[in-house]
Amino acid sequence: MGMTMSEKILAKASGQANVKAGDIVWVKVDIAMMHDLLGPWLVDGGFRRLGGKLFDKEKVVVVSDHCTPPATVQQADILKFTRDWSRNQELPYYYEFEGPCHQVIVEHGHVRPGRLILGTDSHTCMAGGLGAFATGIGSTEMIGVLLTGETWLKVPETIKVVWDGQLPHGVYAKDIVLKTIKDIGHAGATYQTIEFSGSAISDLSMDERLVLSNMAVEAGAKTGLIEPDQKVVDYLRSKGVTEEIDMISSDEDAIYSRVLYYNASELEPQVACPHEVDNVHAVSSVEGKAVDQVYLGSCTNGRISDLRIAAQILKGKKISKNIRCLVVPASQHVWMQANKEGILDILTEAGCIVNMPSCGACGGFTSGVIGAGEVVMSSSNRNFRGRMGSPKGEVYLGSPAAVAATAIEGKITDPRKYLPKEVMVNVIHH
Repeated sequence: MGMTMSEKILAKASGQANVKAGDIVWVKVDIAMMHDLLGPWLVDGGFRRLGGKLFDKEKVVVVSDHCTPPATVQQADILKFTRDWSRNQELPYYYEFEGPCHQVIVEHGHVRPGRLILGTDSHTCMAGGLGAFATGIGSTEMIGVLLTGETWLKVPETIKVVWDGQLPHGVYAKDIVLKTIKDIGHAGATYQTIEFSGSAISDLSMDERLVLSNMAVEAGAKTGLIEPDQKVVDYLRSKGVTEEIDMISSDEDAIYSRVLYYNASELEPQVACPHEVDNVHAVSSVEGKAVDQVYLGSCTNGRISDLRIAAQILKGKKISKNIRCLVVPASQHVWMQANKEGILDILTEAGCIVNMPSCGACGGFTSGVIGAGEVVMSSSNRNFRGRMGSPKGEVYLGSPAAVAATAIEGKITDPRKYLPKEVMVNVIHH
C-alpha cells in the first residue's frame, strides 16, 4: 500500500519504515521555531524547571516579529526578554526586524523538503510549500521539544486538491486557496493534510506556492504540502543550501480521505468576506463595497512578486483620497529587493505608506490596526472578528492585485480591469 507525503515524512521522523493515517508516532524534530509572542517569555519558566538545556542549538530558531517595532512597553519588554534569552542560550539563529517568522525561516534555508518543523504559530504550515511537514504547536508543548527534540504526533489523513489548467489573467494563488477553503470549509480539513497538486500548482512560482501552504490551516489543516520539484531545488540553491534535496512525493497508490478536482481556467478573483475565511465570493458579487484601508503584505502575500503586481497596477496612479494604503513587505530581503527595483518609489508616489517588515496589523499588534466601523481589504490570511483591530471592524481578504485595485477606487474592485494581458506577461516574466 502506497504512502502519502505526510506518512513518509512522519515515518522517517519516527524511525519506521511505514506508518499510516491514524497512527500515533514519537518523532524527532528537525527544526523547532518560536517567535517573540509565543516563545521564550512563555516557555522559560517550565523550561528552566525541567533542566533548562536545549536538545540542539543548531535546530532551534527564534524570530522576533509580532512585537516589532514595539508599540507598547509590554511589547518592548517581550522583545527584550526574547533577545536576552536567545543570547543567553547562545542560539546561532536569532532574527529580529527581518520580518514574519514563516518567511524568515524559508529565506534563511531552515526549510527543506522532508523535514519535520514545529513552531509556536499556526501558520508554521507555510513551510509545506517546499515539501516539509510543518505545523504549529502550543508553547507548553514546545518546552518538551526544546528539552528533548522529540514529541508525539498523530499521522494525519490527507485531502488531495488537484488544480489543473492555466490560471486566467488577474487570477492568482490567493484565489486558488480561497476557493479551496470555501469548498472544504473552515474546519473541513481539521487534523488532515491538504496536498496541493496539478498542472496549475506546478506552474506557480515559489512565492505563490507559499500562499497555498500558508493558508491551509484556515481550513483546519494540520499542514499544507506541495511536492518539491526543480523550482524548489533552484530556490534552495539560491539560499545557499548545498546538500542533496529529498525529492519526496506521494505514491501513486496512496490513500486519500478526499480528492477534489478543479479547472483553473474557470476561476475568477475571489474575496473572503467577514467574518470567516470560508465566507468566499467572486469579486463581482462584492465589488463596490467601500473600504477605509487596504493592507498589502504579511507572510501570506507580501513577497516580491506580490509587490511587483501591486506596482504594475499603481504605477502612475494615486490611491483614493478616502483611504489609507499600508504596504508591509514580507521580509527585510523583500524590502531591499523592492527598493532596488524601484517598487517602493512607485507605491509611495501613489500615496501608499511603506512600513518595516513585521506581522504588523495582520494580527492586530502594531502599525495599522482598524477602529470600530472601519473596513479593510487585506492580502493577509485571516478575517476573524477583531483580527486586525476593533471587533466592530470588518476585514475582507483578496489577492495583492485586488488590494491594489481597491486602493485606487476606495472600494472593492475587480483587479482585471487594471491588468491588461500584455501587462500580465511582463509580471510573469519579470
